[in-house]
Amino acid sequence: QLQLVESGGGLVQPGGSLRLSCEASDITLDRYAIGWFRQAPGKEREGVSCISRDGNRIHGESVKGRFTISRDNAKNTVYLQMNSLKPEDTAVYYCAGLATYGSGCSLNSVLFGSWGQGTQVTVSS
Repeated sequence: QLQLVESGGGLVQPGGSLRLSCEASDITLDRYAIGWFRQAPGKEREGVSCISRDGNRIHGESVKGRFTISRDNAKNTVYLQMNSLKPEDTAVYYCAGLATYGSGCSLNSVLFGSWGQGTQVTVSS
């Protein structure tokens, strides 16, 4: 079963950058599309970005032009580069796997299994 571990969160000032990592253990990540999701206190979980097995990318409207998802299958890792961070980006960020084929990807969290434990991102001055 796919097991994922997120890292790279922290405290950053508005306008700053962070890179989150999602690393898989035991099973090769290239069998899955990987999504990043976030949840702020009192809010519903939101789909941020997804990358398919063949590299197709989807980004949510609130992060388009600021966040970039990428994958390095040799390192069994998916990254989320976050630039121009805003206070409203503050949340716990999770990665999750979707067993699919080719270009399949989604920002719908109910389709995903194998969730990581999350990493906190706080954007504040």
